[in-house]
Amino acid sequence: MTKFRKLGRPAGHRMSMLRTMVSQLVKHERIETTVTKAKEVRRLADNMVQLGKEGTIAAARRAAGFVRGDDVLHKIFTELAYRYKDRAGGYTRLLRTRIRVGDAAPMAYIEFIDRENELRQSKPATPQPPQRVPLDPWERSRLTKQFAPPKEEKSSDSEL
Repeated sequence: MTKFRKLGRPAGHRMSMLRTMVSQLVKHERIETTVTKAKEVRRLADNMVQLGKEGTIAAARRAAGFVRGDDVLHKIFTELAYRYKDRAGGYTRLLRTRIRVGDAAPMAYIEFIDRENELRQSKPATPQPPQRVPLDPWERSRLTKQFAPPKEEKSSDSEL
């Protein structure tokens, strides 16, 4: 399982379905699907946003070869690229919703984060710890010896 989940479909049908789902996700910014499909769409949608953030001609051609529709392509390279310019990944959120009536498949919403009318608010960014100055090896060795507990001496006659 190095590439994709098979989703019970031939390769052509599977890629066509995922391309359509990524395009619809970009267009509507939230779709409901099964959990396994949503996990695959999440990988591909995050990749499309990365291409939008690159903003090069090569990235535009790669994205155009995957998504369907010029309006979707334009939205990736303008709106989504601007919205996530400071974020380093994790552009989508997966929210489990219900069990589908017909076949009892677990359903989920997949949506872009940091947008209007999102189902759950994003968590605030965790502050980064301050950077520590690296110690030279000799100072580090001296400090570890300072705080190490003293060694106990073994005596063979006390154990009898």
